[in-house]
Amino acid sequence: MTVFCLGSINADHVYQVPHLPAPGETLAASAVQTGLGGKGANQSVAAAKAGSVTQHIGAVGADGAWAVDALRGFGVGVDHIRTSDAPTGHAIINVDPQAENAIVIFAGANLDQSAADIGAALATGGAGDWILIQNETSHQVDAAKAARENGVKVAYSAAPFDAEAVKAMLPFTDLLLMNEIEAAQLSEALGVKTTDLPVAKVLITSGAEGVDFLDTKTGEIVSKPAFSVDPVDTTGAGDTFAGSFVAGLEQGLSDADALRRASATSAIQVTRVGAATAIPDAAEVEAFLAAQ
Repeated sequence: MTVFCLGSINADHVYQVPHLPAPGETLAASAVQTGLGGKGANQSVAAAKAGSVTQHIGAVGADGAWAVDALRGFGVGVDHIRTSDAPTGHAIINVDPQAENAIVIFAGANLDQSAADIGAALATGGAGDWILIQNETSHQVDAAKAARENGVKVAYSAAPFDAEAVKAMLPFTDLLLMNEIEAAQLSEALGVKTTDLPVAKVLITSGAEGVDFLDTKTGEIVSKPAFSVDPVDTTGAGDTFAGSFVAGLEQGLSDADALRRASATSAIQVTRVGAATAIPDAAEVEAFLAAQ
C-alpha cells in the first residue's frame, strides 16, 4: 500500500532567538539552521520514516533540486514532483528558548500545482492507500476528488487555517486533522460542535496535553496523553504526528496504536532543531516506546 502526499516543499531557515521579535524590533540570532521543510514535505518524511511506501506530489523551482534530493534521501518517492517557473517555497522560522516559534512562509512553487499531474499520480493508487493534503498548496479539492475516484482515503490537515478551504474539502475528507485552535475556529465558522462535523473521523492535537481521536459516527473518543519531554523546537510537530499517524493506519495499526506511535514520533522530533530533518526513524521510535 502507499501513502501519497500533495504537499508543500520549503527551505526552512530556523533562527534561535532570545525571544520572539516584537514589531519594529531587531534581534541577533544565536544560531541558524537551513533544511527541508514545508507541511507536506514534513508529512511525507514522517510517513516514509514510519515505514510506509510514500509518494510526494508537489512542485519546486529550478532552485529546488536539493529539496527533491533530500526527500529522496529520506525514502520518499519523488517521481511526481514537478519543476515550476516560480521559486521554491521557503519559511523564516524564529524559535525562542521555550521552543515557541513565529513563522513567515513564502509559498512560491507550492501554489503552482498541476491537476493533470495530480490525477496521473493518484491513478496508480487504490483501496487501502491514503493521501495527505494540507492548505499550503493549490488544487487540494482536485486531489481529494481524484483520490476518492481511485479508492484512496483522504487525510486533510486544516492548516494553515482557512475556513473556506476547509468547507470545500470536508465533503471529500475521511480524516480531518486539526490542532485545538483550528478546531475552535472551524466550529465557529460552521456553527457546529466538533462532534457534529460532517467527517467520519476527526483528530485534534493539543500540544503537550496530548490528542483526541473522534469517530463521529459512533461518538467514540480515543485520547492519548503526550509523552513528557523537554522540547527544543516545536516546528513541524503536528506534521510529524499526522504523517506518522496516517502511516500507522495504512499499515493496519489500530487507532490507539497508531496514536501511540505518532505521539512518540512527535515527542522525539521536538527535542531536536528543525522540521523534516528532526523526524526519527521507526527504530528510534520503537526504542523510545520500549523505554516508557
